This record gives sequence, C-alpha cells and structure tokens, in this order.
Amino acid sequence: MSDWFVQQDHGVRFEWGPTGAQQLAPDVACLVVVDVLSFTTSVSVAVEAGTEVFPYAWRDGTAAAFAREKAAALAVGRRAATSAVPWSLSPAALRQAPFVPRLVLPSPNGSAIAAAAGDSTVVAGCLRNATAVGRWLAERGYGTAQRPVLVIAAGERWPDGSLRPALEDLLGAGAIIAELESQGAGPLSPEAVAARVCSTSTTDVAGVVAACSSGLELVRSGFAEDVAVATELDAGVVVPVLTDGAFTHQP
Repeated sequence: MSDWFVQQDHGVRFEWGPTGAQQLAPDVACLVVVDVLSFTTSVSVAVEAGTEVFPYAWRDGTAAAFAREKAAALAVGRRAATSAVPWSLSPAALRQAPFVPRLVLPSPNGSAIAAAAGDSTVVAGCLRNATAVGRWLAERGYGTAQRPVLVIAAGERWPDGSLRPALEDLLGAGAIIAELESQGAGPLSPEAVAARVCSTSTTDVAGVVAACSSGLELVRSGFAEDVAVATELDAGVVVPVLTDGAFTHQP
C-alpha cells in the first residue's frame, strides 16, 4: 500500500478521527488525542483530581463488567447522571462529583483513537492543557522526524456515522501544535501547519467554541458549563498519559 497519507518526514503531524489515527499511528512515536467537547477535557479534569481514567469504547453492558474488573466507578451519559451516579462525560459534573480513585469513561471516538496507537505513547490534550502538553512532548524529544508525534482531532459523528470535523478539536489540536513548534519541534506537515494557523489566528477561542455547532448543542441542552470548563485556556498543567490502560498524571 502507498504511504502518501502518513505525512512522512515530518516531526509533527495532524489528522482527523479514529480512522485517521488507525492509518497514521503505526508510523509515529506518540499520539495526542484531542476531543475538547468533552472526552479529553473530562480526562484532564479527572486526572487533575488524582483519578485514574480508563477509556472504554462502548456505553453498554460490557462497560459495567469492565468497570468491575478494574475496581472502578463507571461514568454514564450526561443526561443519565444522578446523585447516586454523578460521574459522566460532563467535565463540570466530574468537577463536582465525589472523588473516586479509578473511573471508566466510555467514549467511542476518544477511546477508539487511544486504542489505535498500539505501542506508541498516548496523551490526552485539550484547550485546558495545550501548552503543558506541547512542552511535555518537546521536553521528551517528541515532535522530530526521528520521533514524530501525531495530533488527532477526534471530531464528531453525523447521524449516518460519518465523521463531522469539529472546530473545537481543530482549535485544540492547533494550540498544541503551535506550542510544539515554539519549543523547536518539527518540521510540521502541511496539515499540522493549517491546524496551527487556524488556532493562532482565532482571537476569541472561548467565544468561537461556544458559538460553533458542538458548543451550541451543549449550551442548548443545558450544559453550558461544560463549554465553559472546556475553554479554560491553559488552566491545566497536568498531562494525562495512557499507562497500563489508564490515563494518569506523568510529571
């Protein structure tokens, strides 16, 4: 098979969705998952609180069995959260929920992307920790032609299951790429350059995320606080890294 799609010879690469991750991940040393609304934002909030987060691809009966196996609490959908089960994909709700040492967080896109990495290092990035993630990667030698990093914008899904590119994920990915470049990483692929330019040329990131399609969906559904948490730009300094199946803080 031709390798025209892997963005070869570039230290910093950018692509979309689980399929993009599956195709490009075997050729890189590190994969950064960016799912701003709200998987990786939720991961950042939970890991900051000291919780180990296990990504899981399905929100069905197998998730409960997986949580029991890991001796972990199981997060539910935003609208299914109750006082008895307060953990969900809502970062605002996670911030208010009682502390648990281990949490299973079902997310088809985020978990599928993490699983595609194989033996590569996997990092959860978002707008809250973009600068911290970029610096962490550069300090460890990621982002060179010898140790390339792939930044994956998760995107959303249309009703037919096809990928819907999500502006908030493009902005989060671009912010990480911009920090990588400022730390001397590169060269950037043309795809990575485009993501970086989109991010650095957006003057009101919080306003744009709140007004874009994904932001409007949450705001109109009563989850405006999730958008507010997701746009706490660089408020987080914790870098969640997938270790033994769970995202944990790696200083």
